[in-house]
Amino acid sequence: MSDDAGSDLPSGILAVLIVGAGFSGLAMGIRCRQAGLGPFLILDKGDGIGGTWHANTYPGAACDIPSHLYSLSYVPKSDWSRLYPQQAEIKAYLEDTAREHGLLPHLRLRTAVTGLAWDEAEALWRVETSRGPLLARAIVAGMGGLHHPALPDIPGRDSFAGAAFHSAAWDHACELRGKRVGVIGTGASAVQFVPLVAQEAAHLTLFQRTPAWIMPKRDRPIGERAQAAYRRLPLARRLFRERLFWIHELRALLGFTRVSKLTDQAEAIARRHLARAVPDRALREKLTPRYRLGCKRVLISDDFYPALMRETVTLETGRIARITPGGAVMEDGSEHALDVLVYATGFDVTGSFRSLPVTGRGGLTLAEAWRDGMGAFQGIAVAGFPNLFLLMGPNTGLGHNSVILMIEAQVEHALSGLLALKRRGLSAMEVRPEAQARFLAGVQARLADSIWQAGGCRSWYQDETGRNAAIWPGSVLAYRRGARRARLSDYRLR
Repeated sequence: MSDDAGSDLPSGILAVLIVGAGFSGLAMGIRCRQAGLGPFLILDKGDGIGGTWHANTYPGAACDIPSHLYSLSYVPKSDWSRLYPQQAEIKAYLEDTAREHGLLPHLRLRTAVTGLAWDEAEALWRVETSRGPLLARAIVAGMGGLHHPALPDIPGRDSFAGAAFHSAAWDHACELRGKRVGVIGTGASAVQFVPLVAQEAAHLTLFQRTPAWIMPKRDRPIGERAQAAYRRLPLARRLFRERLFWIHELRALLGFTRVSKLTDQAEAIARRHLARAVPDRALREKLTPRYRLGCKRVLISDDFYPALMRETVTLETGRIARITPGGAVMEDGSEHALDVLVYATGFDVTGSFRSLPVTGRGGLTLAEAWRDGMGAFQGIAVAGFPNLFLLMGPNTGLGHNSVILMIEAQVEHALSGLLALKRRGLSAMEVRPEAQARFLAGVQARLADSIWQAGGCRSWYQDETGRNAAIWPGSVLAYRRGARRARLSDYRLR
């Protein structure tokens, strides 16, 4: 089927402009090709395919969801080498996906979107990019929220004389062997790279603000025999993926989203994991969280705790007063001399969405629409912004299962809506404000007594007002049931 089959658009106008060449953007591109919806183009500001898996190359970078579940259902891979995939293998998978599904002619890399403005008279988006303007009937924003690194507001940060970088922009030219390395942050990326950096550094100082709940990872290679079986017997591969899905999904269905008996059981497992790895009682006390498991992102690792037992590693739990050219000075006046400083301080999730340069109907900007907090119908559509679809938008992140499952549902939502417009000979769809308000009220009601909101829980899932705009407070099954198809009654069509 031709990519542009059935297109009745004037020359020079795209049916769909997809922003981002990671999982979301590629999934949308594949489904556009399969449905004959075109012409379409995929833009990415980076110089390669893979999104966050292209950008994040820190040592030990890996996924904390099993590989057979962290992949598109319609692009299966039988020969994953490990239970938990590492960055290079995920990136290779996405590159192969783009090539095998004919997306390379539709890709334009090193192209940043600098402005999106809805033209009401023409019912299309006028797009400004770093490589010139474009016109598109619809925009699918597939950048996600993990691409704007967050840096801590510490006095003197810019005065540091040594090498300093964020873990999401790892400086591979920086030699760590024999250096005094400081790492600020103990989140998901630090848990992965600290064990490897600790093997090279003369000394590593880990600055911890809040300890994380860490569960055993139990990673393992997937042998050639199993890979061959999955190739020969696709049903076996599908059943393995289905088993992985239900292992993770049952956490939500059995109460993971709230403080429950499951919470107590999981905390007991995490404490035993810590106790086995860290016999030092004082160090163990520093590493024990004071909040309920699930409030913040739960991490998995088998080598992080052992790394902290090295004589060349120091865990610092005091607050940094300021950074100096030679290191970090603590509030108690003590100083840590450093040669290299790594910020493992995560991403500005809410800020990355708010900074989208989008102007919708009547001159309304996305920043203005979200002045009182981010929100979107099904995490996908925003009132006032016709033909704009967000993938991994507000309140669609997960704490228990694979986000790829959410992405696939969102892609189908956007695709079904656009195909409905095409069938009816219409040009635009915009979510009704009342549908959006009803959806958001339901989400916030479920969040009110959830593990992420109750009991004074604070995390990066929340914005500056304490409102959780990142996490979906239910099961994947519930989300897919509501979001997988666009109900046209929820939209204004023209």
